[in-house]
Amino acid sequence: MVEALKRHWPEYALEGAELGLFMISACLVVALLQLPTSPVSRALPDPFERRLLTGLAMGATAVAIVFSPLGKRTGAHFNPAVTLAFWRLKKVETADALGYVAFQFVGGVLGVVVAALILGHAISHPSVNYAATLPGGSAVAAFAAEVGISFLLMSVVLRVSNHPRLGRFTGFFAGALVATFITFESPISGMSMNPARTFGSAAGARMFEFLWVYFLAPPLGMLLAAEVYARRLGIQSVRCAKLHHANSHRCIFRCGYAAASPSAEKAAAGAGG
Repeated sequence: MVEALKRHWPEYALEGAELGLFMISACLVVALLQLPTSPVSRALPDPFERRLLTGLAMGATAVAIVFSPLGKRTGAHFNPAVTLAFWRLKKVETADALGYVAFQFVGGVLGVVVAALILGHAISHPSVNYAATLPGGSAVAAFAAEVGISFLLMSVVLRVSNHPRLGRFTGFFAGALVATFITFESPISGMSMNPARTFGSAAGARMFEFLWVYFLAPPLGMLLAAEVYARRLGIQSVRCAKLHHANSHRCIFRCGYAAASPSAEKAAAGAGG
């Protein structure tokens, strides 16, 4: 673990930064669209319209992170459940998975802290509530919904990222699903799919009652998707753990692209050192 930290700490730190940026965006967007004093909120009294705009904004945020220099270097997981799924598929070393997950949680908390500095007391208003993800009804329904959307997201990511022509567009597929889930599914579970994202908001709001839903359901859904994909197509069909690999940034994973290209293999060997 110490050796992995020495070699790959930039990727770990950037993973934390990615989720931090996502949380800042989430808190600002929720405040803009939900705070009663916001002119945008007053202009859009329909909750569905506000969810639609929230979904579009957060989907665009996810896409921007995937295609940013940060995302191109780390693979743009910014989600412990995604990292665990790729670890199950043997694309991520155990030490790197631990590093990614640890920094994702730190980044989620720090992102909410920065958002609180920007928004002040507005972030704790009940309509904003640190952009917390909470069950809209029963915890059981929220758990089932989180498993379902997490399974769907990871299934699409695996299918698209390993497609020879569509792989470079994986970020757009993921962003579209984020937008869709926020628009239509968020009344059930709050739409998390991400334990570190939910923990960042929960830590700010001091609301930990339903944390178990978001700590268990997203990893379960994504690990199930990884298992189904591996059983149907084989682990060897998963080329890498990056959502965007058509770039010149180093890859710290067990990368199938390196094996397919002598020049890529040489670059990957240099990156590992």
